[in-house]
Amino acid sequence: MKAETSWYALYTRARHEKRVAEVLEQRGFDTYLPLVPKVSQWHDRKKVVHWPLFPGYVFVRFRSGNASRVLAVPGSVQIIGVAGQPAPIPDEEIDNVRRFAACLAETGIVPRAAPHVKRGQPVSVESGPFAGVRGVVLEHRAAGRVLIQVGLDAIGQALKIELDPRDLEPVPTSERGRAS
Repeated sequence: MKAETSWYALYTRARHEKRVAEVLEQRGFDTYLPLVPKVSQWHDRKKVVHWPLFPGYVFVRFRSGNASRVLAVPGSVQIIGVAGQPAPIPDEEIDNVRRFAACLAETGIVPRAAPHVKRGQPVSVESGPFAGVRGVVLEHRAAGRVLIQVGLDAIGQALKIELDPRDLEPVPTSERGRAS
């Protein structure tokens, strides 16, 4: 019985995405590196350069038994996983990213990366007038906004504010005791 192939996210060394994808393809792997055009300024000119939509990541389709072959490619760091096992990415998610990248290339819109925050997740506000404030995600709102709660446990009070999720960063597990 032939093992099924799945998509996986491969974390690469900084600015090695294109080279890693190229070598993986030369070695017979199916890869996907979503690129978006950005204008870069040099001293004497501006040039459109295609940058990775997800810096540091290349998506690779392979059988789980071939992980060591993927990691043998220079510039590869690790296959993203859960509990030490590579985590497969559903084909639908890759197809959705392909559509999204195509729309970005067609429209010229350059997205700003935003962390994927979940309900109940402690977050830190990293930019904007509330920078430095910590809270907990209560819900996702219209227009992509997120409602967070900033509380003071000692008096049992909390305040709520709606923010752009691009201004938020998830609080690392080791620091969660300090979020309120």
